[in-house]
Amino acid sequence: METYASEVASMRAPLPAQPAMLDLIRYATLAPNGHNTQPWTFRLREDGIDILPDLTRRTPVVDPDDHHLFVSLGCATENLALAAAASGRSGRIRFDPAGDGFVSFRFAEGPAESADLFGAIVQRQSTRAEFDGRPAGVADLQALATAAAVPGVELVLITDRPGMNLVRDLVVSGTRAQMDDPAFLRELTSWLRFNPREAIASGDGLFSAASGRPSTPGWLGPLLFRAFATAASEGDAYARQIRSSAGIAIFLGDREDREHWVRVGRACQRFALKATALGLRHAFINQPVEVPALRPALAGVLGLAGRRPDIVMRFGHGPTLPYAARRPPGNVVLT
Repeated sequence: METYASEVASMRAPLPAQPAMLDLIRYATLAPNGHNTQPWTFRLREDGIDILPDLTRRTPVVDPDDHHLFVSLGCATENLALAAAASGRSGRIRFDPAGDGFVSFRFAEGPAESADLFGAIVQRQSTRAEFDGRPAGVADLQALATAAAVPGVELVLITDRPGMNLVRDLVVSGTRAQMDDPAFLRELTSWLRFNPREAIASGDGLFSAASGRPSTPGWLGPLLFRAFATAASEGDAYARQIRSSAGIAIFLGDREDREHWVRVGRACQRFALKATALGLRHAFINQPVEVPALRPALAGVLGLAGRRPDIVMRFGHGPTLPYAARRPPGNVVLT
């Protein structure tokens, strides 16, 4: 774990005073992404950086239309924009639909960004653990909503217990449906890293210690996971986690297309960074949007029938867990 912690810390080192392009990309890759697949590549331009989808890192079972993949690109885009602005190079963001679609970031004059969002990039993590149940203050909730305001994206905050319980029930139903699906389990297991050596070697995936689980030998981890991570146990764990949370944030794009999924990613990343700056933790509970049969019920809970919810996130006061690994920036740049 000492070697693992050192490797992770190097990826989260402060941005140099005069950052190179690879430094900006390193900050971009600290964004959240499904199963920590890091499904992105970066193309360097004289006047900016393009962020492209890496379709070799798709998760077609849980994300068949690449919705989460493009949300992840939006999260990385927001990190890149904040890091560039902090180094005196604000930029212009545009989604280009050419090919599979990609994000174009071009250096340009732009407004100053909130320093606390930039500072939170290296501290943010998806904290897959129980929180302490304390509520979030009104001022904090307002600050979160303000930070997450991105054109084309709607945010719904749920902090009342009856509303959170309705979402909890959908998360549990989605968890059980996924854990009963052999294809889902095969895909998930392929991205699990059961000890620090595996996590360092791959630089990606879901490291057990980052989810509060013990490290195990590589040959033993899959056996224990299949034996003990059942539909019932995982559903119960998510129910406890939601009960311990201060609230739930749900993001919806105005349209169901890749451009708006990128926008949703930018909004939820800004929310996550603001939460981190305020001393709050967060974690994704996307099962009701990953299981298509549950999406209408979630939209109904929100009073937004006919809309597709995009991202579901719980937040609250909680512990710090080991950070997830990232691949070196040089490994994600197109040559």
